[in-house]
Amino acid sequence: MIYLDSAATSLWHPKEVEERMLQALRGCGNAGRGVHDATMDAGRVVFETRMRLAALFHAESPERIAFTCNDTEALNTAIFGLFHPGDHIITTVCEHNSVLRPLYALEKRGLELSIIPADEEGMPEYDQIEAAVKKNTKAIVITHASNLTGNRIDLARVHTIAERYSLLLLVDAAQTAGILPIDVQKSGIDVLCFSGHKGLLGPQGTGGIYVRPGLSIRPLKMGGSGIRSYEKEQPSAMPEHLEAGTLNAHGIAGLSGALEYLEKTGIAAIYQKEMEWMRLFLEEIRDIPGLILYGTKDLQQKVPTVALNIGSYDSGYVSDWLYEEYGIATRSGAHCAPLMHESLGTRKQGAVRFSFSHVLQEKEVRTAAQALCEFAETEG
Repeated sequence: MIYLDSAATSLWHPKEVEERMLQALRGCGNAGRGVHDATMDAGRVVFETRMRLAALFHAESPERIAFTCNDTEALNTAIFGLFHPGDHIITTVCEHNSVLRPLYALEKRGLELSIIPADEEGMPEYDQIEAAVKKNTKAIVITHASNLTGNRIDLARVHTIAERYSLLLLVDAAQTAGILPIDVQKSGIDVLCFSGHKGLLGPQGTGGIYVRPGLSIRPLKMGGSGIRSYEKEQPSAMPEHLEAGTLNAHGIAGLSGALEYLEKTGIAAIYQKEMEWMRLFLEEIRDIPGLILYGTKDLQQKVPTVALNIGSYDSGYVSDWLYEEYGIATRSGAHCAPLMHESLGTRKQGAVRFSFSHVLQEKEVRTAAQALCEFAETEG
């Protein structure tokens, strides 16, 4: 199989992931629940991973990072924990359903919601973000990069608007954590939500949320924390405030191994290689008859993701053909990004998404491009 679906989940994991998970499976107890070796080992694993994530995102301290099952849980925690009926929230058509559905649910309860449109290349209309600000606007909720087009959002520009009007800035980093440098302090990010199984190269079932100092989020879940057991409310201090119940110490251990690999390899080097493969792929397919590419033409403003269609062919048919004929794994359909598809005019057709890993080989990238060319020739 030629795996070109890394935007959904990383199929390749560094050896450090497996090593750390096996070690944890054999020795980790329940972090924060006792003082024996097994629980202390789990606590050390969890804290080490917090340290690595805090360093990666330039957080003020490890305690500002709380673990979740995935980016979706992190976004739900932030959205339901920060906003109330009567608040006004600004977001964009570029968002994943992990942002949109919680906001729609709150809209039914009285939240005001403004959704900023995108231009023909799928970039948000930044001027309209500022124009949408009202007296009751509380936050801008925005993705760092579209999971469909790969377009990178200009966070500096969005932060300027948020700062000017004293708005919270909540960023969905599902497609950028581990791929692009993120400095939450310099970027003025109040809340950062991320998954562990994509660019961070960790196991599924891992993710997290960064919350800046001075900002408190109502917990999505409440329960055991290992501390202050006689209090009726969830502990107010981070990270326990957002971490009710037993943590996925084994998965977190694997995430720590992945972060160790990223530290040694460097995310800049990884990004450079992934972009190299994307550029090669685009060069090889550029003359395909009926090729439709989505997203910005400025590759410096993209993560290594390509969304396309061939003529009027259903994206699912193209994706299935690539896998059946060549074992090329891609993603087709709506990608949980309904408003982006409506903006691009692909609601019915969907799109075929190719997303690139740094461990791909040149032969694999060329084969994928040649396969797409063959599809256009034989089916067109």
